[in-house]
Amino acid sequence: MSATGVPRISASVVLPKAALQGIFANLRDAGFTLIGPTARDGAVVLDEIRNIEELPVGVRDEHRPGHYRLSKSADGQWFAHNVGAHSWKTFLHPPSITLYSVTRTSGQWVLQRPEKFAPKYAFIGVRPCDLHAISIQDRVFLGQQFRDPYYGRRREQIFLLAVNCSTASSSCFCTSMHTGPRATEGYDLALTELPDTFLLEVGSEAGSEMLHDTGWQPATAFDLGRATQVLQNTERQMHREMRTDDLPQMLYRNLEHSRWAETAARCLSCANCTMVCPTCFCTTVKDTSDLRATSAQRTRIWDSCFLLDFSHVHGGNLRPTLRSRYRQWLTHKLASWIDQFGVLGCVGCGRCITWCPVGIDMTEEVKAIRATGVK
Repeated sequence: MSATGVPRISASVVLPKAALQGIFANLRDAGFTLIGPTARDGAVVLDEIRNIEELPVGVRDEHRPGHYRLSKSADGQWFAHNVGAHSWKTFLHPPSITLYSVTRTSGQWVLQRPEKFAPKYAFIGVRPCDLHAISIQDRVFLGQQFRDPYYGRRREQIFLLAVNCSTASSSCFCTSMHTGPRATEGYDLALTELPDTFLLEVGSEAGSEMLHDTGWQPATAFDLGRATQVLQNTERQMHREMRTDDLPQMLYRNLEHSRWAETAARCLSCANCTMVCPTCFCTTVKDTSDLRATSAQRTRIWDSCFLLDFSHVHGGNLRPTLRSRYRQWLTHKLASWIDQFGVLGCVGCGRCITWCPVGIDMTEEVKAIRATGVK
């Protein structure tokens, strides 16, 4: 196939790095707003972008438990960074959604519902672990009897340009969760960065169409071999791991393990881990009104099982201790999530480790319980 047409689905092609701007232009012409990584305020964040110059080219990020810093990379890679505190759920399952509002006009209350409008987003630079996180949230919001219409409308209009990982952070453990470092499904285009070019795998008809007039060429065996080597190197860089073959029963057998209290003594109940997690989905409803009692609004906002009020019901609190709330989060993520949705609730991105102020590491918690708990 010549570069003047478009490649078939499942084809692998190579593209000059600067030609990524052509894909951006095609996406904008198709009506998409581009959301991608950019360096700002000492972090790699997800925000609207228009040009390749806004990408964090030559930027690396350092991850350790409770530690995150940016640094410059000598090789000038475009996607040398890993995941930041933002995840794509911010755009699919927003932190705040107005469910309805009421306004009193001429003595009558008028109910107003938000317009059934959903932005048309192209997600640029979605990591394989985050692709899996999106698929997990699809199960949560769309795969059951009750579907979330707000998530559904947004999800229908998403274009996914994935980026395979060329480096692993010290917090990553995606190989243990079988979620990376290579994207295997769920993308429109998947990009692997090579020193002098990008290799792209076409995952959908929409992805194929976005390559028109970009100067792509069919990938050679040499190109494919180099891309495979990049991913193998990334796997070798990953030292954290989590054994999953005995989950969830191992956790269910150890609900009274002393480790829960030991970890709770360190935990600040700040909810950082749930806010940065790409799969956590808990919400609450907040009602507000103005001082003149002429308007009121009901809003759905993110919530966290780490917060005391989250477990409060009529007659008392189901989880009054931090020990019980930490245990609830971890056992839900790694055990009862499987019972509910048929899949683990963790993708091994390591965000909860990096952004925990006291450096609590879920992989170490599971190891400790397994080593000394009920077999």
